[in-house]
Amino acid sequence: MKSRISLERVDWINTIFLGIITLLALTAAPVFLIKNGMPAFLGGMFAFYCIATGMSITLGYHRLFSHLSFKAKWPVKLFTLVFGACAFENSALNWVSDHRRHHKHTDHDDDPYDISKGFFWAHIGWILFKQLPEPPLDNVNDLRKDKLVMWQHRWDKVIALLVGLVLPSVLGYFFAGGATGALGGFLIAGVLRVFCVQQCTFFINSLCHTIGRQPYSTRCSARDSFVMSLFTFGEGYHNYHHEFQHDYRNGVKPWNFDPTKWAIWALSKLGLASDLRRVPETKVLLAEMAEARRRANLELARLQEAGDHPLRDKALEAMNALIERLSTNYHDLEKAMADRVELSRKALRNWSRETREMLDHLAEIRRGRRVPA
Repeated sequence: MKSRISLERVDWINTIFLGIITLLALTAAPVFLIKNGMPAFLGGMFAFYCIATGMSITLGYHRLFSHLSFKAKWPVKLFTLVFGACAFENSALNWVSDHRRHHKHTDHDDDPYDISKGFFWAHIGWILFKQLPEPPLDNVNDLRKDKLVMWQHRWDKVIALLVGLVLPSVLGYFFAGGATGALGGFLIAGVLRVFCVQQCTFFINSLCHTIGRQPYSTRCSARDSFVMSLFTFGEGYHNYHHEFQHDYRNGVKPWNFDPTKWAIWALSKLGLASDLRRVPETKVLLAEMAEARRRANLELARLQEAGDHPLRDKALEAMNALIERLSTNYHDLEKAMADRVELSRKALRNWSRETREMLDHLAEIRRGRRVPA
């Protein structure tokens, strides 16, 4: 169902603020850089604020507070709450409430950033236009008990302005050349950084529900995007996240780029985080096998409906064999889990390797590049 947009639904505060931020980021900030270049101090401050605010959203707002995927000591909470506010993405309490509803009602009307209402709506429209009636904050009662979260909820706008915009200007004044440095601190480490971090967050809600792979599930529109993981500290593995939302990892494979996962792990080694929640490797592999089998069956049906082709019978035979192997491996692994058999890492690696080979095999058949003997 398309969302009805009318003037009475416009959130004028959000619309005006985001309009000013976008205008300044796309005009004033580039003009400043053309005239003054990027002084080392401003460049370093821009990088620090991007990492601090971006990671406070991914590690703090998202994985810690929204999904409770690990526990953290107060210094970690305080840091992510302060710099999370500086992203100008609302208080943690409001952010978490929206995000929990997104997971509960993905792709349906009660999803705040429902992609079925269009790319623009999922990206930024839901922020510019109010939901009427506005949903209550009835899904964050656990966070209401956290004094730091409630402190930030009361003061997030003040924190955002002072730490996110005023402080970079003051630091720029003293360490990057007086008034010019102050303007640079405001425009580069403040405005431009807010624009970049916000757009990266928004693209998870829009692009990662539109383009990418779905290796774990097709139950919703969420997709994995390696490219987006590079700009969002690992949040781009969105298909995995929607299937296993309480895992502290989004990039579950060893080769996945997920700095937030690495930061949480490092914090646990320093004693600042604990109780890291992980989905068992066997459960992840079962999801991959089930999805591969589903796709193989779809491809088999397509081949069966295809007209005469010299390789059609051979392709059908290959697809049947592939589905049989996937089914056998799936049921063997499922039985082992049900019987509580302790699987050795070697056996699990073998299953994982064979599954990847079969997935590559399926992709080649679908592209018509080869039909195995």
